[in-house]
Amino acid sequence: MSESKDRPVLTGLVALVAVAAVVGLLFGLAALFGTKVLGLDGGGVDASAEATSGSETTMYLPEPEPTETTEPTTTAEAQPGQAPSSTETTPAEQISLSAGQVSVSPMQQIDLTGTYAQGEGAILQVQRLEGGTWSDFPVTVSVSNQTFSTYVQTSQAGVNKFRVKDTDSNITSNEVEVTVG
Repeated sequence: MSESKDRPVLTGLVALVAVAAVVGLLFGLAALFGTKVLGLDGGGVDASAEATSGSETTMYLPEPEPTETTEPTTTAEAQPGQAPSSTETTPAEQISLSAGQVSVSPMQQIDLTGTYAQGEGAILQVQRLEGGTWSDFPVTVSVSNQTFSTYVQTSQAGVNKFRVKDTDSNITSNEVEVTVG
């Protein structure tokens, strides 16, 4: 008996693989020839001519122009008994401060958050109004992505007024009030 008659399944698989390889090669050559004939291979087009023709432009980028920005015009009004601010600020330089709580127990955490658009990397000193003057509180915070967040704790009962001050430029924020007790 011959070798191929002993293994008909193996012989069939080898023949199937050989036919698939030949058919795949023929289809590949036909596709290659077809792209050349139809001009789909990109070889016949000058890239610099295509860029200048404008017919294939996919994106238009205009020249940059300066834009006018409008800053919010918020003003903090002085209240009776409030110490005047030592620094006048323009709206673009303002530090906006807010307290997360309006009333807390003694030594409970008071969350202070805010924004400082022009103060990226600035160090802000937390201050408390004591006897009509602003005193440094033992807390500082840095500005990152135009925002800051910290907390303070105090046992001083009554209304406590806090603000933050840029240690380099002396620009101060609005004040916030928190009742302790």
